[in-house]
Amino acid sequence: MVAEAEVRRGSVHKRRIAMISTHGYVAAEPPLGAPDTGGQVVYVLELSKRFAEFGFEVDIWTRRFEDQPEIDVINERARIVRMPCGGKEFIRKEILHKSLLEWGFHASRYIRRNKLAYDFIDSHYWDAGLAGQGLSEALDVSHIHTPHSIGTWKKEQMEEDFPGEKDALEAKYNFSERIQYERRLFGACDVVVATTPIQVDKIRSGYGVARDKIRMIPPGYDDWRFFPVGDDSRQAVRERLGFSGHVVLAVARLARNKGFDLLLHAFNIVAQRDETAMLVLAVGHEERSPNEETIYRELVEIRDQCGLKDRVRFAGYIPNGELADHYRAADVFVLSSRYEPFGMTAIEAMACGTPTVITEHGGLFRVLRHGVHALFADPFHAEDLGTTILKALRYRSLRRRLREDGTRMARSRFTWTGIAQQLLGALESPDTAVGALELRSSDDT
Repeated sequence: MVAEAEVRRGSVHKRRIAMISTHGYVAAEPPLGAPDTGGQVVYVLELSKRFAEFGFEVDIWTRRFEDQPEIDVINERARIVRMPCGGKEFIRKEILHKSLLEWGFHASRYIRRNKLAYDFIDSHYWDAGLAGQGLSEALDVSHIHTPHSIGTWKKEQMEEDFPGEKDALEAKYNFSERIQYERRLFGACDVVVATTPIQVDKIRSGYGVARDKIRMIPPGYDDWRFFPVGDDSRQAVRERLGFSGHVVLAVARLARNKGFDLLLHAFNIVAQRDETAMLVLAVGHEERSPNEETIYRELVEIRDQCGLKDRVRFAGYIPNGELADHYRAADVFVLSSRYEPFGMTAIEAMACGTPTVITEHGGLFRVLRHGVHALFADPFHAEDLGTTILKALRYRSLRRRLREDGTRMARSRFTWTGIAQQLLGALESPDTAVGALELRSSDDT
């Protein structure tokens, strides 16, 4: 499926990949934490860089809006190409699909005009999947789709978490239309990439996708940036960041599904039992949307009601260059999401040698071993999450095991170079469907 470089009629055929990620602020230096701009953007950028290192020319196709340029150069082999659709204003991902016919029209014209030829198309999330399938059919090239989030699963989780709000959730997240489009997309594309075993289960049971059409390949992390340091270096970083006592860290976009309200209630239990504990919430972006501002004010209110004003720090957006040091300086990292398809920040924290607590409501807990690589907890039960965090803070031997085995697990399974190799290998070898990694299946849980 992936062609080798070859000479055709006296000219060199460049091996070229089209990556498609249409929503949010996709850029060579993305404003992480901005609306709809988080782990998926990192995933696409890092994977593209590795494909470029393997010798491919890589175009990341996205939407052009506001004052963005048409072309954004990442390096000599990778670039971002933006096509307009739906006007110049930001459009949230739940409704962007309504404008994608216009996007496809402009993208097709650009491809024809510049005589571009792609070995395959790799799309991310269902909006880009629809755009990618349209280009795949127009260009007659293979289409690989990574959902990142599964509509049926998210709908199930959110309706369980917010009983009685089914109509409001449908109005906001457009679940019915999304699931209908996902069903068509999963059936039409050539390969569906699941990031965890639970996603494999959900794609098969919720959409009827054949097992041999699914590849299970997790996200990755940049091992050149995220790695542990010695005690002296870590202490110097803590002093520079103003960290003292036991620091509990959470990093994510400012969104309800990230569970920061649940984490605040859990940390209240921690604070009552550990007088040195401090919670650092690195959430959101410096320019919050109205919805994000509402969530932020709710979190501040919970903090104040719990009497934690002096024990909780809202750090805001952390630049990419500072993120690894924040992980290293923390005593515990917590992934408290209500719903989390994977949880890339947890892998980054583990890679930096930070003991990590992850949610049971997601895919990552099926990949790791409790008490060895990380600790598992239910963020909906404040006492469970709080006492789990306390275990990581109190028991030295447990912390040491989590640091050592967590780092080893991250480095052995989740580097971006390894992930890119797995994806290309799965495309070239049909027999590698599902189980590119030996991860636990649903029968093992």
